[in-house]
Amino acid sequence: MGGIGKTTLATKVFNDAYVKYHFDVIAWVTVSQTYDKRAVLIQILESNHARLDLEKASDCQLHELVHRHLIDQRYLIVIDDIWHKETWDNLKSLFPGRNNGSRILLTSRITEVAKHASSDGFIHHLRYLNKDKSWQLLCQKVFQGNECPDWSIKPGMRIVEHCHGLPLAVVVIAGVLAKHSWCEKFWVEIADRVDSYIVGDQNGCVEILALSYNHLPLHLRECFLYLGGFPEDYKFQVKILIWLWVAEGFIQQTGNQSLEDIAEGYLMDLIDRNLVIVDRWKSNGAIKACKMHDLVRELCWKKAKEERFSLTIEHPMLPPLYDVITPSYKPAVRVFMDTKYIPVFPCPSTQNLRSLFFGHFRLYSDSFARYFRFFVLLRVLDLQTCVLDEFPKGMELLVHLRYLSIWNSSKELPSSICSLWNLQTLVYFTKVYAKVVIPRNISDMVNLRHLYSYPPFLGRRAETSFYLQSIEKPMNLQAISIVELGDGVDDFQKCFPYIKELTCTTYSDEQYDFKSLTYLEKLDLTCLGKRKNPITFPTTLKRLTIRLCYLPWSDMSIIQSLPNLQVLKLRYFSFFGTQLSMCFHN
Repeated sequence: MGGIGKTTLATKVFNDAYVKYHFDVIAWVTVSQTYDKRAVLIQILESNHARLDLEKASDCQLHELVHRHLIDQRYLIVIDDIWHKETWDNLKSLFPGRNNGSRILLTSRITEVAKHASSDGFIHHLRYLNKDKSWQLLCQKVFQGNECPDWSIKPGMRIVEHCHGLPLAVVVIAGVLAKHSWCEKFWVEIADRVDSYIVGDQNGCVEILALSYNHLPLHLRECFLYLGGFPEDYKFQVKILIWLWVAEGFIQQTGNQSLEDIAEGYLMDLIDRNLVIVDRWKSNGAIKACKMHDLVRELCWKKAKEERFSLTIEHPMLPPLYDVITPSYKPAVRVFMDTKYIPVFPCPSTQNLRSLFFGHFRLYSDSFARYFRFFVLLRVLDLQTCVLDEFPKGMELLVHLRYLSIWNSSKELPSSICSLWNLQTLVYFTKVYAKVVIPRNISDMVNLRHLYSYPPFLGRRAETSFYLQSIEKPMNLQAISIVELGDGVDDFQKCFPYIKELTCTTYSDEQYDFKSLTYLEKLDLTCLGKRKNPITFPTTLKRLTIRLCYLPWSDMSIIQSLPNLQVLKLRYFSFFGTQLSMCFHN
């Protein structure tokens, strides 16, 4: 049964400090119903920070890399959510057996799969919670350790009884109750409603979870439904998700807060309601990635389909695109292509489209560019998993575009892209070790906030970088990575006076005054060669990463004086010398 706590228990084991100390290699892979061996191989290698161009490697090469990575090592591999016996038969050859204490931990909803994979191993069957344990879990989630009021016991016991011991159902209902934790009338109302559900199977559980959706405020519903279009077990990078929400127009400006800060508050509200799960944390305590439980995602997907909020198309011919995009009663405006084949769009009918996400396939620019004149209202275009042979011609017609993610073989951004004056986020990446030249009229994109030369969701630094030879006027950018300035540009302040996040490469003979960047909060600095001049930093800096700068340890006093610094990462050859002396007061 989904939602009983298998992944939660496996996560506790995986993250245990003693477990991490005991094993040389640990890796977590998620399989799910749609098994993709290549994806599993990449997950194993990436979970151990393998700095390899994995996308180019063949399946056989990946298999060999995994085997070499694990052999003679004591490893722990967690394989989460495995559905079929054939999947295990296909995977088990990856793991060398040397009787050295290595372990494989599987989670599955299907007992036969567990028995097949572990004929001589240990199988732990999780049990449903009894009524008292369910009540304890509900109180813990709603009252956060505070004593529960006496009036809550009677309706609370009715509520947990109809959750039938399923932890996920208890936790999600707790998310509803927590918003009205001291309102007896509301608790009784929820108890009356769950009385009408029979939660003996997965469908009944989805109905219980739907209560949480029905109590979402209107401003959160669009943000929640949006998540249902992404694949099962998809891990959302918070940064990219917030940019998408803003581009879609889900976030409403209030007060002096930025749209990104408001969107982050929306996400925290969904997490507090237990509809979204934190997957990874940043070193400063912020959330880096999040995900959804399978059953919550199923609810989300069903509601999005019912309300024609979005459509997921798994085959280019099923259902016919003309029928799903342009019914007279309510056209769908967001389409997620979960297919390896490019569909044939009904051109006159695509004018309602606002968002378009593509699956994994090679896409020829000319075959796709012919649709641009029909996508006149498109706000979001995600081509990050499509390898384009060149930058598509005619993209400047998409004047309403707010978000563009594109993987292109070209090493130069065409100047025509600067006609997209509404664009807020551009994620552009090409082959590794490439330097992408930025056109000098890039400043015409007056609404551009985020310019990335690699997809932030990869979770590691890429080799592709931007090269800015010259610029016509300052930009309103808030974040850029990875950038290198050419001879025609004096310093970062003249290019990006409002920059908050900067990842850059400098040379030893250059002198940049980062102190003049008065909005800068995050700096990732790579210096090529020993610097001849000291580096200055703004007092607004909160996160600082340094590599290859060969700074003398005496310069640590400059960093020590930064009053708002929360995270300091010293990578390879950031400092040199034999003595470190510092004292941080905050």
